[in-house]
Amino acid sequence: MEKQIQTTPGRIDVADALRGLAVMGIVILHSIEHFNFYSFPPTDSAWLNFSNRAIWDGLFFTFGGKAYAIFALLFGFSFYIQDYNTTKRGGDFRLRFLWRLVLLFLIGQLNASFFTGEVLVMYALLGFVLPLCSRLPNKLLLLVAVLLFIQPMEWSKLIYAMMHPDYVPAALSSGQYWGATGAAQSGGTFLETVKVNLWEGQLASLTWAWENGRIFQTPGLFLLGLWIGRKKLFEYSEKNIRFWLGLLAFSLLCFFPIYGLRSMVPDFVQNGVLQTPLSLILKCYSDLSFMLFLVAGVVLVYYLSPLRPLINKILPYGKMSLTNYITQSLVGSFLFYNWGLKLDVGTTCSALIGVCLFAVQLAFCTWWMKHHSHGPLEYVWKKATWIGSKRKNSHQ
Repeated sequence: MEKQIQTTPGRIDVADALRGLAVMGIVILHSIEHFNFYSFPPTDSAWLNFSNRAIWDGLFFTFGGKAYAIFALLFGFSFYIQDYNTTKRGGDFRLRFLWRLVLLFLIGQLNASFFTGEVLVMYALLGFVLPLCSRLPNKLLLLVAVLLFIQPMEWSKLIYAMMHPDYVPAALSSGQYWGATGAAQSGGTFLETVKVNLWEGQLASLTWAWENGRIFQTPGLFLLGLWIGRKKLFEYSEKNIRFWLGLLAFSLLCFFPIYGLRSMVPDFVQNGVLQTPLSLILKCYSDLSFMLFLVAGVVLVYYLSPLRPLINKILPYGKMSLTNYITQSLVGSFLFYNWGLKLDVGTTCSALIGVCLFAVQLAFCTWWMKHHSHGPLEYVWKKATWIGSKRKNSHQ
């Protein structure tokens, strides 16, 4: 197995593998959720009830809060690749990246018209943190990421509530918006669904992100991905292997006690004002720990195991992650919403649908990348990013 360190950042295969695995997890999770349309038929089958519960819990344990986090991590890593290459040519990528975020916002609006739970709009709104922090020293960059991971807003709520027993937090709930989107998904036409998705759906998604710590965690992941790029940790070296082995052990040691504490909170903290932020803090910490465990595990398996040729088969899928992410929304909403087929199936069948959707996308990506250097939407995003510029270069 050839193992070399790249001196000029370009496409890093293990990053594409991680991106492909993350989008695969997102597609399957969205499928069992019916793309945020939580309508499932009752069943009297004990076996099917067991299967539905096992698949739901297993997939959310593995990918819930982690697949999106890997996707966000690699968003920051991609910024590093583009920024590094532009700087090497004597340019400054930061202003161009802000334009790139505007384009991403528009792409996110396209995606949001089909699916209310999309993240690209949030990425576009929070992505400014990358050019803002891109010239910070490595230690300070990592410190900012850690401060965001800590969830300072939730800690401030928790501490204030402990000091003021009568404190009642201001009401901010995504539930009112989800009600409107659910009504459109269950009985609306295509145009009615699009209209609701682009307003109430966006408010629901962003409010949910605020309620679940994503507004702080996501930019932290962006910065961590930038830091990983700077340290060249996705490239093979003995030093990097030692880093990933250490991170694998550290993240696993962190995950189990945090996950255990999280499950104990409802039994020992009865005050809901205290319970809500504490549970959220521990959930964010446990998800982050397990995500780092998954990333470290994939990197180590990729470089040290004979499974590398098998993992390489998902590279085309990772290279076309934007195209796959958008098309899963279009196909998924058609399968489950009222304007489409409105499939009324349980979790087991929905998971199989998600696997089939992934398999079809993977087959298409494998064929497409044999004839093209970029996926369809990746190519459009790239060309629009560099509009007015004569530079030509491949991007991560």
